Amino acid sequence: MSNLGTQYDVAVIGAGPAGSSSAIRLANAGLNVILIEKAKFPREKLCGEFISPECRPHFDELGLNGQIAAAHGTDIRETVFYANSGRSVAVPNEWFGSIGAPALGLSRAEMDARLLDRAAELGVEVIEETSAAGLLFDNERVSGLTIKNADKNGSSIRAKVTVDATGRSRVLERYIGKGGKANGKAAEFVAFKTHLTGAKTTDDTCEIYGYRGGYGGCVRVENGYHNLCFIVSSREVKRVGSDPEHVLRQIVCTNPRAAEVLGAASVAKPWLAVPIEGYGRGKLVPASGLIAVGDAGAFIDPFTGSGILMALESGKIAAAAIIEGLESFSTVASLYRAKHSATFDRRFRTSSILRRAAFVPFAAELTVGALTLSSGLRRRLARATRAS
Repeated sequence: MSNLGTQYDVAVIGAGPAGSSSAIRLANAGLNVILIEKAKFPREKLCGEFISPECRPHFDELGLNGQIAAAHGTDIRETVFYANSGRSVAVPNEWFGSIGAPALGLSRAEMDARLLDRAAELGVEVIEETSAAGLLFDNERVSGLTIKNADKNGSSIRAKVTVDATGRSRVLERYIGKGGKANGKAAEFVAFKTHLTGAKTTDDTCEIYGYRGGYGGCVRVENGYHNLCFIVSSREVKRVGSDPEHVLRQIVCTNPRAAEVLGAASVAKPWLAVPIEGYGRGKLVPASGLIAVGDAGAFIDPFTGSGILMALESGKIAAAAIIEGLESFSTVASLYRAKHSATFDRRFRTSSILRRAAFVPFAAELTVGALTLSSGLRRRLARATRAS
């Protein structure tokens, strides 16, 4: 555990791409940073594992291009969307970025471990298998947190700024005003993920399948595996039972292309499943002294394929705000909110429209049909899910 009484410039909780990338950028600026993660890396994570081309410049800035290349992911040059009728529309992945590079299929276990190692290499104090247990306050301002390791041993961490990078669970926000309790909102959707062998996609293609109550995607990652990740409405999950195999065969595979690609595939790793209460922006600044990055600050629909990109972008925005305003949290908060809004607002609006179409087969069919008529329209829509 960390030394009691140590004062850090920044404490980051959660070592996903948002948390680790912000810690790397802060350490590069000479700040004293601690990064706390509840798991032991490498670990599997529910994710589409599609790394869009715009992530590559971020990896370069973080000093990670060599490590990412060494993970032997798969270059993904095209994303193909299949409506429930089997009708399809293709989007070249180079449209998403300005550098003409392909996307990358790479597991979160590989990517996140390399980000964490890079943070430690730069002097970030990394503590794994340790969870947040509460927040510390000085005059109603967050001044750090209490932590507890796997053996239930605890200590206190003091920091000028605390960063919640705990994903959609927003763990630290729960310690503000409500005694750590969740909001109790019922989940609208359930997401499932596993790695497969024997999936019949083209190696350099990410495939997205629409079906009643949701959509799913399949992409080749490292070591010959395919990542399968899909979202289904809670109502449909209950209708067929909660077993992931039943959901896959009885709902996802009603899409004829999904049935063709996944019919003979074998599950190679344990299933992961998480409830999804909804999408959109949360509280970017839940309290004075505390900011939220990545999914903890705003959760975009995975349909756009930009979740990892948004994590890296929000980590960069947060780090820049902290570096500039470290001695004045009001400056940090103002800079972070303004840049986050300018970067992501239009993206959320486009994502919301696409999500509604994806969950309604008739609307999905019309959307795919319209997009097949114009490559210019496809390009503009692709860019709208990315650029501010």
